[in-house]
Amino acid sequence: MSNDAPETGAFFARDREWHPKPLTPGYKTSVLRSPQKALLSFDNTISEITGPTFGHSMLGELDNDLIHNFARNGESAIGERIVVHGRLLDERGRGVAGALLEFWQANAGGRYRHKRDGYLAPLDPNFGGCGRTVTDERGFYAFRTVRPGPYPWPNGPNEWRPAHIHFSVFGHGFAQRLITQMYFEGDPLIARCPIVRTINDPAAICQLTAALDMNATVPMDALAYKFDIVLRGRRSTLFENRLEGN
Repeated sequence: MSNDAPETGAFFARDREWHPKPLTPGYKTSVLRSPQKALLSFDNTISEITGPTFGHSMLGELDNDLIHNFARNGESAIGERIVVHGRLLDERGRGVAGALLEFWQANAGGRYRHKRDGYLAPLDPNFGGCGRTVTDERGFYAFRTVRPGPYPWPNGPNEWRPAHIHFSVFGHGFAQRLITQMYFEGDPLIARCPIVRTINDPAAICQLTAALDMNATVPMDALAYKFDIVLRGRRSTLFENRLEGN
């Protein structure tokens, strides 16, 4: 089979001990979201592994630069400038080319540009908080942004989300979409987060944590963090919207 050929058969089985249990009362919203009936798994259908798909021409010149893609001319987003880079891999360790990655995050103060975000941190007029890019022929990707701030959330009386960036990965069709979050190496809030504590294996948490990569920094400009994403297999990256089947 060609390295570029898409998967058409059954995927590698998931290890359910690796993934969080759907019902974890310490993470309050999981109580209503968890399945109420026995789970069923199905192979992908033709309509799921083929189009419709997106056009590469839809991407703008600054879509992968969150520092400038919402900023006024001559200005830039406020915060610690960083580069996030990595590789999108399949279960055999092969790079996945031509995949659309979308990412969104809070600003440096921990606030999202969303009308329902009522956190008192100020909005940055030069930061929109979202972007996208496409993996290259070997599955590599990169984008520029500012490090997001932590923020409080009403799961408990004094609980905070660690700094994180949301990722959405599209495959060969829009039915193939996976969503996850990336945390930052050394953040003490990771271990305190009720969402993270639903994950049983410390190695799985490590896969969601981007490592500081001094070799990829931009001197006098931006630190770099490396975050690889594994799509399938027994050690796949944990995805928020794939808790119900293979």
